[in-house]
Amino acid sequence: MDENNRKVPKRIAQTVLNSLKGGVVPRIGLPYITVGRKNEIEALLHDVDIVSEGGAAFRFIVGRYGSGKSFLLQTIRNYVMERGFIVADADLSPERRLHGTHGQGLATYRELIGNLSTKTKPEGGALTLVLDRWISTVQSQAVQESGFVPGDLRLASLVEQKIYAVTSSVSELVHGFEFARLLSTYYRAYVNGDDETKAKVVRWFRGEYALKREAKEELGINIIITDDDWYDYLKLFAVFFRLAGYAGLLIMIDELVNVFKIPNAVTRQYNYEKMLTMYNDTLQGKAKYLGIIMGATPQALEDKRRGIYSYEALRSRLAEGKFSKPGTRDLLAPVIRLEALTAEEMLILCEKLASMHADLYGYTGRTGTDDLAAFIKIEYERIGADGNITPREVIRDFIELLDILSQNPALTVEKLLNSDSFSYAKSEAVSDNADENYAEFEI
Repeated sequence: MDENNRKVPKRIAQTVLNSLKGGVVPRIGLPYITVGRKNEIEALLHDVDIVSEGGAAFRFIVGRYGSGKSFLLQTIRNYVMERGFIVADADLSPERRLHGTHGQGLATYRELIGNLSTKTKPEGGALTLVLDRWISTVQSQAVQESGFVPGDLRLASLVEQKIYAVTSSVSELVHGFEFARLLSTYYRAYVNGDDETKAKVVRWFRGEYALKREAKEELGINIIITDDDWYDYLKLFAVFFRLAGYAGLLIMIDELVNVFKIPNAVTRQYNYEKMLTMYNDTLQGKAKYLGIIMGATPQALEDKRRGIYSYEALRSRLAEGKFSKPGTRDLLAPVIRLEALTAEEMLILCEKLASMHADLYGYTGRTGTDDLAAFIKIEYERIGADGNITPREVIRDFIELLDILSQNPALTVEKLLNSDSFSYAKSEAVSDNADENYAEFEI
């Protein structure tokens, strides 16, 4: 995935620079600008190998707003799709939780299923594609193995047997019988060209049936996905995706701070209880081909009154041991804490961005190594930088600097860096970041 020696296509460069300047993580082009995080990425990819072999994994990625948490999640997302995984991601919000009595848990499930992504459909909405590809693949395998031609009744019988083998494997799991019946219904609709029935099955899989009666009338299934059992269906999908030819399912849930912000203590505890269930399932072997990564701020994890650590069963499982400390973190532990990028790593990143910016806008690079070093020195020496500076802030400042330089040829890097307006902007950035709990975007 090393893209260092390749020129960045202008479409990708534009997306990357615009996203970073806007304070959000680009969904494409990350390999061109990834620096640091080598150990964290290797640890997470080790989990991915375990999942692909039939295991399960659960990790928390913990970092301040702007520390690179979402960037790391997005990088892993791209890596695993290249490896044949299906990825589902969702951000929690007041309307989306792990548990709720008014559809908040189901809303998270719907978001995850709506965002199902594969290598060939990375933007989400891949459920129908996966189902159709599964049936098409089974049909192709049957032709290759048997030599029968399409239309031969013996071929149709062989395909039915292969479909049945998959549905039988799924039916043995919790809620698997109904799930398997729906897969069979979808297969028959696919063969008969019945797009209406296919759409109904997909609607059920997406959790969009509100009444059991409606599902019974339209699909003959007297069950629907609810707030209480939505996670069971993700486990079913993980097994099915593997049987359908994928490596497994990776779920990414970010913004756990929205559980921390729930004002009602009992509701928070129910959410942490659901989290514990998911965590225990992966460690005890109750889930297969399933990886779960959740993103949280340090406060959302460690606060003993409202955070994850307020739930003793989770705190006892997740708290760091005696030997883990900054610089020597245990990356095999359930919680991966993001260390700040070093000034040297930020320098490398700025070099990549400067080259990308110059290629995109067609000018000769105007930021030499000394200029970049001066910029990084100013950023890291400003008041409060040791405790408050984040990659997001440095990147946004740097892209702004590049934009101004490219539009003002007479202006030099040194003159711009030493200007009063630049110094004022830097001090403002520190004060603006003082309360990290209400940031909206993350890099």
